[in-house]
Amino acid sequence: ALIDANQRWGLALAEDEIEYLERNFRELGRNPTDVELMMFAQANSEHCRHKIFNAQFTIDGEAQPHSLFGMIRHTHQTSPQHTVVAYADNASIMTGHTVERFVAPVSGPGDSTPAYQADTVLQHVLMKVETHNHPTAISPFPGASTGAGGEIRDEGATGRGSRPKAGLTGFSVSKLWDSPLGRPDHMASPLQIMVEGPLGGAAFNNEFGRPNLLGYFREYEQAVAGVQRGYHKPIMIAGGLGSIDARQTKKIEFPAGTLLIQLGGPGMRIGMGGGAASSMASGTNAASLDFDSVQRGNPEIERRAQEVINHCAVLGEYNPILAIHDVGAGGLSNAFPELVNDAGRGARFDLSAIPLEESGLAPKEIWCNESQERYVLAIAPSSLPQFQAFCERERCPFA
Repeated sequence: ALIDANQRWGLALAEDEIEYLERNFRELGRNPTDVELMMFAQANSEHCRHKIFNAQFTIDGEAQPHSLFGMIRHTHQTSPQHTVVAYADNASIMTGHTVERFVAPVSGPGDSTPAYQADTVLQHVLMKVETHNHPTAISPFPGASTGAGGEIRDEGATGRGSRPKAGLTGFSVSKLWDSPLGRPDHMASPLQIMVEGPLGGAAFNNEFGRPNLLGYFREYEQAVAGVQRGYHKPIMIAGGLGSIDARQTKKIEFPAGTLLIQLGGPGMRIGMGGGAASSMASGTNAASLDFDSVQRGNPEIERRAQEVINHCAVLGEYNPILAIHDVGAGGLSNAFPELVNDAGRGARFDLSAIPLEESGLAPKEIWCNESQERYVLAIAPSSLPQFQAFCERERCPFA
């Protein structure tokens, strides 16, 4: 049954993971629910866990001292100068400068004034680059659009809240004009990707209110030793720069009794199984599952959520946000457990409280859909009235 569910739902579970599930649910004396299977598949996908990059490699019978990720981190270990945060949050943070800004000063929790005054503060620089390859291969405009949107959310959800400032998008594809050798029929052509993809990335950046200043385009396809190599599954890079108050760079390990909040748009039946789908070899998944795994973007609602984050972060030590993550691969089923696990806590989640755009969603779809423009965050119960006022001011949904 697990093997059948793995194929039918596109869970991308490896043989050892299926054996792990079977063994543990036999010990529990019951079958897994569809919610548990989908959540496990997304949270443990290569996309989310980087199992290959974190694995120990053995070459010619000799165990290697470093994983691939260890080799990447080694650069920072040997040259950590000017780094504030690396490999520990949604974006990296580099040492910045003291700047003057205009803010409404506060003198205590919940306090604010409509009078803006000059304020001097140390602001660091944050940066992030990630890829959104699989969705762009299936549907270039929304794939690239939500790639840019997801990177923007990663910046905004760094530390206890920060400000995205400028973006970049880049694309590597196979040859634009040649025959589609080996390309699955339901995947977009290189030409379609290069016509629609840059427009999607630029559209989200522009509509969110962030300039997309940088980018690149590469075409490559070549026969090497009788093997045709290229980018039928493209590289779609989304990156950017932002700024963060030096006081907001570290998340707080929140105590028991903390409120968990979903901030942003409603849940929809889109992006189902995206984390697992993006971890599979291109073309091995059913076409219908590939299309199900592509998200859709709404930059306007993301702007609203970002404004709420800005209102909170500018309060400095009185910021009501204790910790924050963006909702990406795996949806809430990945984001909320990550938020709670970082604080060493457990939590109870009420699926009926999650805002939905459509009725009739099954629990699996409510918990695991990858509807965009959402954040999860932790706030103290005493901060709820102030946070609610910020959301009402920006007309941003939360639950």
